[in-house]
Amino acid sequence: MRDLATTIGLEGPEELEQLAFKKINEGKIKDGLKLILRAARGYEEERKKEDAARLYKYLGFVLLEKAGLIEKARPSLLKSAYLYIDLIEEEITRLEVDIDALDGYCSNVLEIFLTLKDERNLRKYAEEFAAIYEDLGKSYQDNDDIPMAIRAYESAYRYYKITDNIESYRRIAETLITLYGQAAEERLEKGDSRGAAEAFYRLASSIRAIFGYDIHFIEMMDTAGKNFEKASKVAYSNGDLDETTTCLVKAQYAYLLAKNYNRSKLIGINTVRMLYQIISSHRSRGDDEKAAEKLVELAEALIGVSKIEEAMQAYKSALETKSDLSFRVKIRLAILKQFAASKGDEDILEEVEKVEYYASKKNYMRALELAGNTLQKRPELEEIRNMLYEAEGIYQ
Repeated sequence: MRDLATTIGLEGPEELEQLAFKKINEGKIKDGLKLILRAARGYEEERKKEDAARLYKYLGFVLLEKAGLIEKARPSLLKSAYLYIDLIEEEITRLEVDIDALDGYCSNVLEIFLTLKDERNLRKYAEEFAAIYEDLGKSYQDNDDIPMAIRAYESAYRYYKITDNIESYRRIAETLITLYGQAAEERLEKGDSRGAAEAFYRLASSIRAIFGYDIHFIEMMDTAGKNFEKASKVAYSNGDLDETTTCLVKAQYAYLLAKNYNRSKLIGINTVRMLYQIISSHRSRGDDEKAAEKLVELAEALIGVSKIEEAMQAYKSALETKSDLSFRVKIRLAILKQFAASKGDEDILEEVEKVEYYASKKNYMRALELAGNTLQKRPELEEIRNMLYEAEGIYQ
């Protein structure tokens, strides 16, 4: 009987892709990858560039993983990168740019050149993307669309940082300070304490980019903490205990980064007590998923008061119910923030902000990679790192 792959000449790339992954899942990797390549070419012929780029990238990364040689993966990865670049060029010529789609295309291009260790193209395209986002930010700002302007400028800032263009990323940071301040004022006027707190938190980050981990950053982060605390009281008065604890954990860490250690510890201890009760309530109602989310919050609160063993027990319990990449990112962020605050370590805080940027875009894989790399670099975090891996069932 002929192999199934020889009977599909009239089928489209969608069917080829489906069959390819079926074979890969059956362990027939070589046959599956051949079909992936055929499907990618089929999508390309049909001018479905995004699907083609996605499959060429998948093929390249699998080849890199299996062969361990960049040269084997290079042709597929480069093909993917240049298809994504075509998609970027098409997107920015539209009357209304889909910034979510643009974010995805740009991230894929830079991830590929980073993987290929192609420093020249990484810097070249990061600079180009930064300029694209800066222009978009100006356009949104001119149209008084402050939330979208902030999103665009945040991306421009990150891409200028990749190229180490100090003048440009400081210029963008100054613009973001103005916009975050404007956003915070608008939300305060509307009585949106949570929104104002988020804006003050981001404002503090932009201030740090210019002044470092100094009194300017500390004062603004303390303001963020006060507004998160205020938002928690509003939520509590409305009977929303889930929102109450979410805001309290955010307040705890804002105060921690502001070196307001006494306030942070007091909030942390009270939040831990409240969370134990809320988790019990969710479990009694059979809402295990919500209980898992609150267990992660409990772990964050415990890390903030340096109760690491208890934190990892709560985290492990959460993962037994629901294994989620966002959980893993949150716990790593908590560890890094606690360490940055205790040591006054600006380098760690810089990494924290990168992780938060990718997490805010729900790119949890990239956020997890960055957080993991930062954890590995610090010998002082070895004991906590080992406890973290044990909770996740990873044994070194």
